[in-house]
Amino acid sequence: MFKNTPAFSGFSVNSLAAAKKFYGDVLEVTVEDRGDMGITLKFPVCNDVYIYHKADHAPAAFTILNFVTENINSAVDELLAKGVTIERYEGFHQDEKGIARGIAAKMGPDIAWFKDPAGNILSVLQEK
Repeated sequence: MFKNTPAFSGFSVNSLAAAKKFYGDVLEVTVEDRGDMGITLKFPVCNDVYIYHKADHAPAAFTILNFVTENINSAVDELLAKGVTIERYEGFHQDEKGIARGIAAKMGPDIAWFKDPAGNILSVLQEK
C-alpha cells in the first residue's frame, strides 16, 4: 500500500522557539521555520523530520531521533562543550563520558543519549 510512498517522521515539543534554537544552534541541523505550523529539520541524505508545538506535550519515553557519527567520542565532547547533558540509564554499561560501548562487546553500536529542551530522548551513535 505505501511501499513507494515518501514518508517522514514528526514529534511534538512544548516550545518551538526552544526547539529551533537547540536543533539549529546547538546541534547545527538545518532548520526550516514553518511559522505556526512548526519547524522542519532538513537532512542531506534522509527524509526531513517535522517538529510541531503541542500545548500538553509529554516527552517521549524512548529514543525518537538518532544521529549517526563516524566519531562518537568527538560528538559527545562537542555536545558536552555546548552544555548538553548525556543521559545515563540503568542496565547499560556507560563509560565516564556516558557512552555505551556496544561495538567492542559485539552488541550493537556505541551510543550515547541526550534530551532536547522538551525532554524528548535523542541519541548519537557510531556503527563501526
